[in-house]
Amino acid sequence: MMTDIFGISVEAYEVVSHILTLGYAAMAASIFYFILTKNSNMPKYRMSSVLSVVVMTSALLLLYAQKQSWSSAYTFNGTAYVLREGAELFTNGYRYLNWMIDVPMLLLQILFVANVGTARNKYMTQFSVSGVLMIVTGYIGQFYEPGRLAENITLWLVWGFISTVFFVWVLILITRVIRTGSANMKGSKATGVFRAILPVFYISWFLYPGAYLMPYLLNLGLANYEFTIVAQQLTYTVADIVSKVVYGVMLNVASTILSEEEGFVES
Repeated sequence: MMTDIFGISVEAYEVVSHILTLGYAAMAASIFYFILTKNSNMPKYRMSSVLSVVVMTSALLLLYAQKQSWSSAYTFNGTAYVLREGAELFTNGYRYLNWMIDVPMLLLQILFVANVGTARNKYMTQFSVSGVLMIVTGYIGQFYEPGRLAENITLWLVWGFISTVFFVWVLILITRVIRTGSANMKGSKATGVFRAILPVFYISWFLYPGAYLMPYLLNLGLANYEFTIVAQQLTYTVADIVSKVVYGVMLNVASTILSEEEGFVES
């Protein structure tokens, strides 16, 4: 039972603690995977794996910081977990700092596997600019989300909308890249894996705006603080694992197949 509006049950506290731990543990394991499999690819594809290592390292460190923030924000009062007096409030800000690094890297790494020809530099610029602006505007918006001390629904929704504009542009760009890459891989066994990246990308990326909007359930009276924060952290972490780890593995599998078909043999 909650002792106040910002109190949560033992079970809810443990679920968030466990899911955050799973998040950075998955990133740690993936670092080894991408390092150990990098040389299975031709040199022209390897930058994709290198960027995956950068992404996983960044996500590991910042999700660990997120977990520490969660642990230090609450204290057990004998029946539930309540905000610790004088402690820093738990925030999603660490996630946004992580995404500010990871999103451009995630978008760029597919360009080293997809054959988009002379359009690569143009896509690199568009991905970098739109990706960073999407995260920066979302980062500003999260300061005003329902349940925070600076709660301002109007500003939260306005900044969320601006972020969504860049989000939609990213989806348009990634769709073009995957369709072009798939067409240029025609006849390769890698085509099926590469095409499958698009639905995985869409599903995992649409979880993020869903998680961003979850605090609004508080204002609508459809959920309490406990449910909202657990659901949001669960959604964000699942999205992070799929959009980074699963996405990166699929790119690596596709590039390994392409390397083998092009006659590359790991030395």
